[in-house]
Amino acid sequence: MAKNVVVVGTQWGDEGKGKIVDWLTDRAKGVVRFQGGHNAGHTLVVGEKVYKLNLVPSGIVREGVDCFIGNGVVLDIHHLISEIKVLESGNIDVRSRLKISPGCPLILGYHAALDHAREAAKCADLKIGTTGKGIGPAYEDKVARRALRVYDLFYPARFAERVRENLDYHNFVLTRYLGAQAVDGEAVLAQAMADAEAIKPLVTDVSAALYALNKAGHNLLFEGAQGALLDIDHGTYPFVTSSNCVAGQAAAGSGVGPGMLHYVLGITKAYCTRVGGGPFPSELDIEKDGLPGHQMSQKGREFGTVTGRKRRCGWLDAAALRRSIQINGVTGLCITKLDVLDGLSELKICTGYLLDGKSADLLPMGADDVAACEPVLETLPGWSGSTVGANTMDALPVAARAYLARIEELCEVPIDIVSTGPERGETVVHRHPLG
Repeated sequence: MAKNVVVVGTQWGDEGKGKIVDWLTDRAKGVVRFQGGHNAGHTLVVGEKVYKLNLVPSGIVREGVDCFIGNGVVLDIHHLISEIKVLESGNIDVRSRLKISPGCPLILGYHAALDHAREAAKCADLKIGTTGKGIGPAYEDKVARRALRVYDLFYPARFAERVRENLDYHNFVLTRYLGAQAVDGEAVLAQAMADAEAIKPLVTDVSAALYALNKAGHNLLFEGAQGALLDIDHGTYPFVTSSNCVAGQAAAGSGVGPGMLHYVLGITKAYCTRVGGGPFPSELDIEKDGLPGHQMSQKGREFGTVTGRKRRCGWLDAAALRRSIQINGVTGLCITKLDVLDGLSELKICTGYLLDGKSADLLPMGADDVAACEPVLETLPGWSGSTVGANTMDALPVAARAYLARIEELCEVPIDIVSTGPERGETVVHRHPLG
């Protein structure tokens, strides 16, 4: 019987989902992206090769695995073509295995222009830290029912008419409200039509294809982007992304029923990171050498895959993790980057907060309350031994095992996988999500 797994980030993104999806694909036939856009950054290390993916699902580096971009993804087709070419230059067969939903809303040149202009117009305290790739404005157009979708590329005359209609509106906002330059509609149209020819052969009824694979008894993976604490509904609003990042979006964003989602794997760093603006209760100083935050930043190579920006670092936040477990229905956890904590004499876990003088054991809703939270920290012993490359629990230092056990106690969800390095084999498996 087929078993399907949803892989989601349980923090503010960058938890290491790509490696885990790639690792799981040895038992899966298909991998599906179901939300976000090319603001996602998944890094895979296979032997001596490093692959950096934004839109193409992480299963692409496994031969024989079908990859799908579901309707919940906003798609910059020009970027997708560039990404495909890079993969093909590394002798990876992409075009015969990558399938794109006709329902994907398109990111066009005016979306990125709006993204940059809006962020530039905000005062420093209100900047979201957007990647500027047009993700948010594209989702806005989708909800406003003026989006152009992959489907529309097959009807060039209508596509051209709607691009011009949209630019009447968006250029008014750009020039009259934001004080930015207007976007040349003919250039947008020419680029879209040129790119369309390359992706038309990849367009498939993704929903029907997934049902067919499932009916045939094949396992599927649903690959989330960003993290649950950046979810547009449940994250630290307004410092969030523009899509739903939670496990439930796997159904809506790919066209399958929720009954086809059997297990939710929550990916969690052994500490916390965040890119861009927004509150972060357990945040540490990453600049001062010799402090834990500096070690997390440097040893963890905490720089954004998409933007290259430094990630903010802090202690693992169990109260935020509990919130994420609830909203995702997490079945089991995967702890990544445990090796980054090697050598620290003591560790801390944020077990809850003080908010307006009262105790809170879950991350509050909304950025204002989260910013007002004072972390309640519990101290645990660190370890001097190395966890790098360990692939059994017994190979981990005693204190590292105790740290993991305490996370399980605080979150009341089992840790099924521990990642101890970027390579596929550097993985401890307690219970395999696909059996």
